[in-house]
Amino acid sequence: MIRTLAGQIREFKLPSILTPLAMIGEVICEMVIPLLMASIVDIGIGGGNMGHILATGAKMVAVALAGLFFGLMGGYFGSMASAGFARNLRKAMFDNIQTYSFANIDKFSSSGLVTRMTTDVTNVQNSYQMLLRMSFRAPMSMIVALIMSFIISPRIASIYLVAVFFLSIFMAFMMTRTTKYFRAVFEKYDKLNESVQENVRAIRVVKAYVREDYEKDRFRRAADNIYQMFVRAEKNIVTVMPVMQGVVYIVILTISWVGAHMIVQNSLTTGNLMSLLTYCMNILMNLMMISMIFVMLTMSSASARRIAEVIEEKSTLTNPENPVMEMADGSIEFDHVDFAYNRESDEPVLKDICLSIKSGESIGIIGGTGSAKSSLVSLISRLYDVTKGAVRVGGLDVRDYDMEALRNQVSVVLQKNVLFSGTIYDNLRWGNRDATDEQCREACRMACADEFIEQMPDGYETYIEQGGSNVSGGQKQRLCIARALLKKPRILILDDSTSACDTATDARIHQAFDTMIPDTTKLVIAQRISSVMNCDRIIVMDNGRVDGFDTPERLLATNAIYREVYESQTGGHGDFDN
Repeated sequence: MIRTLAGQIREFKLPSILTPLAMIGEVICEMVIPLLMASIVDIGIGGGNMGHILATGAKMVAVALAGLFFGLMGGYFGSMASAGFARNLRKAMFDNIQTYSFANIDKFSSSGLVTRMTTDVTNVQNSYQMLLRMSFRAPMSMIVALIMSFIISPRIASIYLVAVFFLSIFMAFMMTRTTKYFRAVFEKYDKLNESVQENVRAIRVVKAYVREDYEKDRFRRAADNIYQMFVRAEKNIVTVMPVMQGVVYIVILTISWVGAHMIVQNSLTTGNLMSLLTYCMNILMNLMMISMIFVMLTMSSASARRIAEVIEEKSTLTNPENPVMEMADGSIEFDHVDFAYNRESDEPVLKDICLSIKSGESIGIIGGTGSAKSSLVSLISRLYDVTKGAVRVGGLDVRDYDMEALRNQVSVVLQKNVLFSGTIYDNLRWGNRDATDEQCREACRMACADEFIEQMPDGYETYIEQGGSNVSGGQKQRLCIARALLKKPRILILDDSTSACDTATDARIHQAFDTMIPDTTKLVIAQRISSVMNCDRIIVMDNGRVDGFDTPERLLATNAIYREVYESQTGGHGDFDN
């Protein structure tokens, strides 16, 4: 974990080195000032030497200014290093997430990834800055102050050692108790973000079902869980301050009492006693600062582990050593394929699938909810790898292709249609970044999207809000189909992608496919029988198996499931699942 995170410091190594050096310079300046002050008291004031007072005072001002400079430089370089470190962590996580397979993405919840890239990174950033500045400054200041105290008076300095020993044991005990709460609290943040994310995404459903009060109560519970965890942790932390202050007061009184006797005995000067009291406060305050560093590191250690998990996660899908970059044609073959999302699962989602599809064929896929239709087509573009058997595209196993080359030739319009904030042109060019305006319009004509785009005031320059909230479901589907067509794929997969379109529009879209992209293999998953009736052949899925694969006419005569669906929908007596 440490090596993974340290690798993200990269170009900020120099500020990371200069920060503790600046802090050490500040400590040295702070340690010199009490000695100069003691000299003013003993020689200047005690001897009535105004020249010594002025000269030493000037030195104190110079040292104080130097300390201020070192402190400012420490803050500047520390902020640069920590902010850059945080930037690199976020970039490393985001870049690695882009390489994830669907199996990797399934491992992390979206709310969990958001928490890791925001709250967790902020915690690590703050800890890193404190680590650079205080983890060097506080121990160095305490050690130097102890050394200076022993130089002045070993007898009084031994009082510090007793106090430091007691407080170190006490803080170690409190930090151990606190650690478990901070480790648990960030899992609660995931739940909080999940509540917010689901509510915002489904706000229309929430309002339609008048569930605002339920959602507010759900959020309150998630927030209250975090509150309770932090309260438990803070209850342990807050005891440190009063104990620390009590020890400080006891030490000051003890030093004053012992020091007064030593002054009377002429074994200690008044100036030295003042210096010792200053060093006392310095030592104990730095000890408390060290305790705060441990608190921050305890909080951030859980965040650091969560960040490292995302960066270290390796994709379950990798390119072969010598990947194939070109696809011969759009033929597809499933050779005794089994597939399970969890490889340790006893029951596979797809069982012994054997199919052979010619290039340019139009294939319909129907089946009840949960029959594994989407799972079947996800193997073609290698969104997942098969558990057993092989999927061949263009005569080659999909695992032999370069994944980018494969996916550029297999265009998929998924069940959940996603549009991004930007103009319609911007969204269409996700399919082909170099597409001309005319190519974009041609794709929209094929997807029957041109008819509503041209009615918009800004046409193809119309701005699409985040998630496509300012277009209807059917319009969103047609834009996604047009985007897929711009890739000019050898294989086009439509996963229930016209369900929000009326039957007339659906028919025109499929007719355009047959006319304008006859050489492209088309796989159409649909619940409506009318969407697949004109396909060359239809696959009937049932509980992860192929129950039938033939022309619509033959299936109507030989396949009970297809015949039942056909009769129920064309006769108006029910839907597919019924």
